Amino acid sequence: MGISTEPYSPGKTPKKHPLSLQLDVSKFEKATDEEKKQADVMSESTSFFRDGMRRLMKNPLAVFSIIVLIAIIATILIAPRVVPYSYSEIITVNGRRDKSATNLAPFTYSKMEQQYMAQGGKVFPHIMGTDELGRDYFIRVIYGTRISLTVGVFAALIVLIIGILYGSISGYFGGKVDLIMMRIVDVIYSLPDLLMIILLSVVLNEIIKPTGNGLLARLGTNMISLFIVFGLLYWVGMARLVRGQILTIKQNDYVLAARVSGAKSSHIIRKHILPNCISVIIISAALQIPSAIFTESFLSFIGLGVKAPMPSLGSLASAARSGITTYTYKLIFPSIMIALITLAFNLLGDGLRDAFDPKLRR
Repeated sequence: MGISTEPYSPGKTPKKHPLSLQLDVSKFEKATDEEKKQADVMSESTSFFRDGMRRLMKNPLAVFSIIVLIAIIATILIAPRVVPYSYSEIITVNGRRDKSATNLAPFTYSKMEQQYMAQGGKVFPHIMGTDELGRDYFIRVIYGTRISLTVGVFAALIVLIIGILYGSISGYFGGKVDLIMMRIVDVIYSLPDLLMIILLSVVLNEIIKPTGNGLLARLGTNMISLFIVFGLLYWVGMARLVRGQILTIKQNDYVLAARVSGAKSSHIIRKHILPNCISVIIISAALQIPSAIFTESFLSFIGLGVKAPMPSLGSLASAARSGITTYTYKLIFPSIMIALITLAFNLLGDGLRDAFDPKLRR
């Protein structure tokens, strides 16, 4: 075999020696982009969570809901630091109570504020007007959204943790364990939640008797009883859904293989079963947040929610009933906030289900 002694230059095929056995590369065509993609057998290394988040970011409705929720959370965190009013503060001008600052329309000023501004003073605008007592309505809606979101997220966490643990144990072990645990669920499911909240509010009010200005006193026994009821009653739906999924999944071959290999039950549930229930868990948890917000708003609407003067979206809507024809904006603002939160969580739940459900990838 001969070796070519010609200097190599980029882009030019070296001349083949007559006695050489090597292939003539000039007779081959370059591979197209499509052929190169077909040759790529190994894909990029990724994880289950990263792959799911990549799918989620391709869903425009899910991205829109994330942006809306981020905007709402940023507003309720930043606004109290910018707006110089508190949720219970009655508007004053130069240390004097402004009696003319009641039921102001959005972005309007009272007579005392106008006189103060004419003298060179500065007054922060009332973005959503004021209520019947002369309190800034914007900051009350912000604090009401804080309360509603806190209730929704905290209740969803309670439901998620208790429901997954209870449903996983019941569905995985089956038999008598499943029979006894599901009968307990049936009993709990039959308890009326509204009656339980009222009874717990009365009992806790006598036992705890919160005083002072602490968080317990500001929330009131009604909110504490609401959290307790969520922990006692509202997880049964999640437990039933998880149990039904596990009863189907535990019959698969990979679960049997894990059992034969000597894996513990907790490891099998955590690593092999729950990831395949992720769509049910995610959509139920996402829908539980607006459900809890509606429950809190309804209880506040009938006077069993957050203790006054701390506002919630439900109590603000309840207070707006008296002037619904004259001061319609008082009902519109909290209603819009409830609708935005509910819509965003529903769209996000659907997007998470589509992104993280392994069955939808086939």
